[in-house]
This record gives sequence, structure tokens and C-alpha cells, in this order.
Amino acid sequence: MDTTHPATAAALAAMDAVSAGDRDAWLACYAPDAVLHDPVGGSPLDPHGTGLRGRAALEGFWELTVAPNDVRFEIAAVHPAGDEVAVVASVSVRFPTGASAGYDGVFVYRAEGGRITSLRAYWDLAPVLSALGA
Repeated sequence: MDTTHPATAAALAAMDAVSAGDRDAWLACYAPDAVLHDPVGGSPLDPHGTGLRGRAALEGFWELTVAPNDVRFEIAAVHPAGDEVAVVASVSVRFPTGASAGYDGVFVYRAEGGRITSLRAYWDLAPVLSALGA
């Protein structure tokens, strides 16, 4: 896998930071006004599906969805083009309750100047909500 493409490098660094539980490294991957659609179409954190914008929103996303959980990615394919990369991956999440969930997704990152300006994550929220009893 060629990791020299700027969007690829930024995307993989962000995913590695999530798996390592490294909040500061993850935030450093994103531009100050980045927009996060994770997942695309909305979620309890983004009920209107307009995305989470800016550092404060990203910090809140981290604290609620990443920090308390063990998240792992198994990357199946990486497809860079222009200033974007599509990462095809399986995700596994273990929650503090011991419950777990897994899903497959396509994660489209756009990067400028080596930092992520947007993430559009396409995956089904249902397995996560089910594991959480929601």
C-alpha cells in the first residue's frame, strides 16, 4: 500500500491514533475547520446529518465515541485520487460494558496541506446502537 499520497497518510495516521487512543495525535490530523460526517446521514451526535465542524466538535466526538471504547480498524483497501482517499475497512468496537460491535465501512478523507479537511464515513449505525441497547 502506497502511504505517500497526502490524503492516505493523513487518513491512516488518524485511524492509527484512534486505535492507539491518542486524542492529541488524532486531533492533529485534522484542519481547524474540518467537517466530520461519521456516519454520513446523521447520528445521535449529528441528528440533522450536517456534520460536526471544527475543533470543539471533534473534541466532543472523541470524548463520546472514541475515548471510552477500544476501536480497531482492519483495512482492506485504500484508493487515493486527487486530494481524497477512500479507505475500505472493517471496524470493531469494544464498549466499557463488555459489549462489542463490528461493521464494514468506506471512509472518504479529503486532505489539504497534510491535514484532513473532511471525513465522510459510510457505514451502518444499527450494529453499534444494538450493542449499546439503543
